[in-house]
Amino acid sequence: MGYLRVSTEEQRPDRQLDGLKGLCDEVHLEKLSATSKKRPVYQKILKKLKAGDTLVVWDLDRAFRSTVDALLESEKLRQRGIEFQIVTLNVDTSTPSGELIYTVMAAFAQFERQNLIKRTREGMAAARRRGKHIGRPYKLDSRDVAHAHAKIHAGKSTIMGMARELGCSRSTLSHAFQRFGLSL
Repeated sequence: MGYLRVSTEEQRPDRQLDGLKGLCDEVHLEKLSATSKKRPVYQKILKKLKAGDTLVVWDLDRAFRSTVDALLESEKLRQRGIEFQIVTLNVDTSTPSGELIYTVMAAFAQFERQNLIKRTREGMAAARRRGKHIGRPYKLDSRDVAHAHAKIHAGKSTIMGMARELGCSRSTLSHAFQRFGLSL
């Protein structure tokens, strides 16, 4: 049985699907972040697996969050008599040498993930220092905010009325005023 995971709806699982083609009688796809505590598709697969079955994953980082997670899951599977195969590593975890390779590779996968997180955070911090906005785009641009501010200060509208007119919430409009240094 194959397990695939992509982190977002936009990511395509094609590479993983192609890699598992011919290796699995069933392939299950989960779309959620690796940091997610609950993985319903993965849990469903674990319940279906029986002694003698094989769980096939494309790569360690597609199935597990950390080295500890990977090692614990591998041990749980082994205790239930379930084989575990990582396609990109070509590792048989049922042998002592395969288990050693698996342990080392799980550590490297976690190391790479931690480095990726670190590089991403550093890049975001550098972008913020250059004045770039990180995150979702603002709902209101400077023209909308200036228009709303002028109407409210002229007594022609209220903050709730302008929020309705602009199609946003009161708090979104208030935050926009703060962002531009405008008082109510």
